[in-house]
Amino acid sequence: MQTTPQSPALLPRPQHLTTGDGELVLDAGTRVAAPDELSDVLALLQAALRPATGLPLREGGDDAAIRLALDADLGPEAYTLSTGPDGAVVRGGDRAGVFYGCQALLQLLPPTVHRRAAVTGERWALPAVEVRDAPRFGWRGVMLDVARHFMPKHDVLRFIDLMAMHRLNTLHWHLTEDQGWRIEIRKYPRLTEVGAWRRETQVGASEESPSDGRPHGGYYTQDDVREVVAYAAARGITVVPEIETPGHVQAALAAYPELGVTGEQLDVFTRWGIDPNVLNMEESTVDFFTDVLDEVMELFPSTFIGIGGDECPRDQWRTDPRTQERMRELGVEREADLQTWFMRRLDDHLTARGRRSFGWDEILEGELAPTATVASWRGMAGAVTAARRGHDVVACPDDLVYLDYRQSEMPNEPIPVATPLTVEDVYTSFEPVPPQLSPEEARHVLGGQANIWTEHADSPRTVDYLVFPRLCAVAEVLWADGERDLDDFQRRLDAHLERLDAVGVEYRRDSGPLPWQERPGVVGRPMSHEERAAHIAELVESISTP
Repeated sequence: MQTTPQSPALLPRPQHLTTGDGELVLDAGTRVAAPDELSDVLALLQAALRPATGLPLREGGDDAAIRLALDADLGPEAYTLSTGPDGAVVRGGDRAGVFYGCQALLQLLPPTVHRRAAVTGERWALPAVEVRDAPRFGWRGVMLDVARHFMPKHDVLRFIDLMAMHRLNTLHWHLTEDQGWRIEIRKYPRLTEVGAWRRETQVGASEESPSDGRPHGGYYTQDDVREVVAYAAARGITVVPEIETPGHVQAALAAYPELGVTGEQLDVFTRWGIDPNVLNMEESTVDFFTDVLDEVMELFPSTFIGIGGDECPRDQWRTDPRTQERMRELGVEREADLQTWFMRRLDDHLTARGRRSFGWDEILEGELAPTATVASWRGMAGAVTAARRGHDVVACPDDLVYLDYRQSEMPNEPIPVATPLTVEDVYTSFEPVPPQLSPEEARHVLGGQANIWTEHADSPRTVDYLVFPRLCAVAEVLWADGERDLDDFQRRLDAHLERLDAVGVEYRRDSGPLPWQERPGVVGRPMSHEERAAHIAELVESISTP
């Protein structure tokens, strides 16, 4: 698609856009219409348009100026949008496609359409355009960590709205960690009674960083989860839950010490980094987590269920006599194979119920079930290995889409972590399909996602700062096909930031953090690219060592 400075600033960029003459002016007499099967999408469009415009936008029949329709000739999530003086029509290959067409329609209007109260003095006119569009990838995601710092349900719903605005369709919800267990499991109530709360939190990224002395916690009831899942589904978003195993589990061990190797009573972890405490490999522990997964599957209709598998230290297994005996019972020679055995048991449980396991690329260190799907985070090596073994892949390399990474070399970046990652870096360098894959292997790349870890994001305002506008670049990479034009993207992003302003997103300005977005005196962990590469290599070696 070739755009001009006069073209509408649609983001993500559509496959095809042409402009025409004239416009459709919305007024008090404008009516909208959709078939019954799209009534919920129509209601969402009315809810988006009414607050700022103050227009009733009542449903009409033959006199409707804005129409929604399904079109069997369009593919999944594909849409067309046609606007002109005689009206506007959004057609989609499915319900999601119609919804995305409505998002594009909203972007044709002034940015103030995103405000939640009547805006005076604005002219609500849709320019004449023809848009034909479809996504490049089926997995266009964001991983949101609510375990390190709890995000209240209201803010999760807001984040889903922002995902929908950018045509992202997968929320990977990281629900459990060393520092907190965030989902109610009725069979094991202590997971939230005990595991959802910690007495204090480390402030800063160094081993010497102090703690704040302030209790922190929270969790989602099963009714909360059902609400989040339904809210997301109405906006074309699938929620993929993650229950972390067999490492990153100290919150669960605090609630049920018998799950651990030592059996000793632990507190919910209050520090960052890799915790040495891991699950034991008893059959009772497998049963515990399959019970947990059963309740998770009742709540989440997603085909994919995350079971973690990353950063699991094996020191306790090596030094524990019972674990060594257990390895002999199972015929397992290496601790790495013990982890593989555990992950495979969970995978088999999910597979038997028609679901698919989803884990971090460390799970490639053992034999996987054919349906297991890999999140490649330690660069793209995991994506290559998984695809060549015949496993589906979600690309999320840390150096390009970890949105907790610092955004510049500026000394006032708040709690700077790892290497600098700019909007330009994401847009120009993130490519989900490794070039060394054959066409057949490349078909295993489902898409990609950005990952948002929240050790140093203790509020939704900080999440805003870390995520936007870099997530705008991720969204376009995952949606749009063809060559990338950074200048054109920047033109459209500049206009799009006015929409984020209207929504109330406290994004990072190109000039750097605003004074209140800084964290003076709080130590980070900045790295050069060479230091990061060495750190990843060290991590790979430490996790992989038998």
